[in-house]
Amino acid sequence: MTYTAQMLETYPADVHLDHQQLASVIDCLTTCAQACSACADACLSEPAEELPRLARCIRDNMDCADICHTTAAVLSRHTGYDASLTHAQVQAAIQATRTCGDSCAEHADAHEHCRICMQACREAEEAMRGLLPKLQPSGRAPGKPSRTAPQQQG
Repeated sequence: MTYTAQMLETYPADVHLDHQQLASVIDCLTTCAQACSACADACLSEPAEELPRLARCIRDNMDCADICHTTAAVLSRHTGYDASLTHAQVQAAIQATRTCGDSCAEHADAHEHCRICMQACREAEEAMRGLLPKLQPSGRAPGKPSRTAPQQQG
């Protein structure tokens, strides 16, 4: 059991999402963020003449790493839960992983680090797509933050 899963199991209030699925998504996001950071760094270590061709890939890697990291953090918070914000953040992360995965795919044949990063992006995107329907906002504005985890289900 990962630390993410252990933390969800010890949360003192109800988290109205499947703990195993949520932990898996959070872990996929942190793995993707790490892969994207490492891929950007590896791209920067390629020969200087390759860098102009890799510039967009590096940018997409850096954006995806930041967005995945932030999304994992948002999904780890349950007190005063705001389904609208969480839903929008996951949608942004789906777009970031798709964009980065596509960018890395362009270089996957020439650079193994891009192939690995592409795979991490695809796995994170798939995991988030499975969770997204369960994060549907209710249409109600979030109330005051509380000590409980009032998940809003669609």
